[in-house]
Amino acid sequence: MPVFLDSAEPGFDAAFGALLTAKREESPEVEGAVDAIIADVRARGDAALVELTERFDRIRLTPETLAFSETEIEALVAKVPAAERSALEIAADRIRAYHERQMPRDESWTDEAGAALGWRWSAVGAAGLYVPGGLAAYPSSVLMNAIPARVAGVGRLVMTVPTPDGVADPLVLAACRVAGVDAVYRVGGAQAIAALAYGTETIAAVDKVTGPGNAYVAAAKRRVFGRVGIDMIAGPSEILVIADGTADPDWVAVDLLSQAEHDESAQSILITPDAAFGRAVAQAVEARLPALERAAIAGASWRDYGAVIVVRDLDEAAALSDRIAPEHLELCVDDPDALAGKVTNAGAIFLGSWTPEAIGDYVGGPNHVLPTARSARFSSGLSVMDFLKRTTLARMTPGALAQVGPAAETLAAAEGLGAHGLSVRLRLDRLNEG
Repeated sequence: MPVFLDSAEPGFDAAFGALLTAKREESPEVEGAVDAIIADVRARGDAALVELTERFDRIRLTPETLAFSETEIEALVAKVPAAERSALEIAADRIRAYHERQMPRDESWTDEAGAALGWRWSAVGAAGLYVPGGLAAYPSSVLMNAIPARVAGVGRLVMTVPTPDGVADPLVLAACRVAGVDAVYRVGGAQAIAALAYGTETIAAVDKVTGPGNAYVAAAKRRVFGRVGIDMIAGPSEILVIADGTADPDWVAVDLLSQAEHDESAQSILITPDAAFGRAVAQAVEARLPALERAAIAGASWRDYGAVIVVRDLDEAAALSDRIAPEHLELCVDDPDALAGKVTNAGAIFLGSWTPEAIGDYVGGPNHVLPTARSARFSSGLSVMDFLKRTTLARMTPGALAQVGPAAETLAAAEGLGAHGLSVRLRLDRLNEG
């Protein structure tokens, strides 16, 4: 059974704090293993990838077969049913349209001193996308990572995806085609991240690595940051639903299970001002669980990390939500817009009972790669901005330098940086000489 908390009960603050700090991430001793894998790939390149792929994915490759060939991709894509292909294209169109609106503009202006200032945006040269394999295949993750990169203008876009026992998911490869991925490598784990960051004889290094993965992938991304950019260190999925008596308990129950079925470490929380409603949702979860294909996973998640929290009112619900800073926040209340205005920390907000989080995973338009583990307090979901760089521009005229240069010289002297001040003074002297 999940945890049941009531904000009016003694000890609530301590119990809520324990809920916030409970460690859900798997914590095997991966750090040393990841360091060794990265070092091996850096030293031996393709040979290390071939050996590690055989060890972990039970498939024997050669440098020539690390990448899917065009013939292999075409054969796999041909297996995708027409309805699934159509759904992919609908999702891709909506995701692309949403992210096109995120593209920032270059700016330039002349300030009151006469200096020309501004900035310009440019895309990273190459990006590598990691897509998980194993427990489930996620063609939606291909779209959510690749389409923003393409909209941003990334020049080279490659993907790595593990294929345990040599089994590839046709829909993942179809998503690569729809999203415009240039090359797909059947490599997973920390070794894939190392290859993308440092390059091998076959896989050219990239500038940015994005995409979720297991504890080994997360540790590898943390290690290579600085050599390449990364999107975020993703943890287990999470959902918070704030619901009042106007919501359907069965709908809310299934929404909670939609995240619980991702991973035994996922977390689903309901906050409601109606205790009877909370009990009804918990009963609906138990009724729905046995019929789920991933009942064992969802059941473990709900049992170990699920929570139902009863609050005094929706204002308190919003305050607790900001402390949780959830990856996904559903507002199944009578006036979701008003409640959303009181929330600051959330990766994505789904407004009203007719907007299940699952829509956001596939066809809503906004990105489903979102901050987890309370990192929505300081970070945002994936967007075109993750694939862009901003370069500032400045041009001083003689008049502008005469106006602002003395202040720069003064500050340089205060910091004890003589060459800084001298570089300005030489130009000011030239102006004084006429």
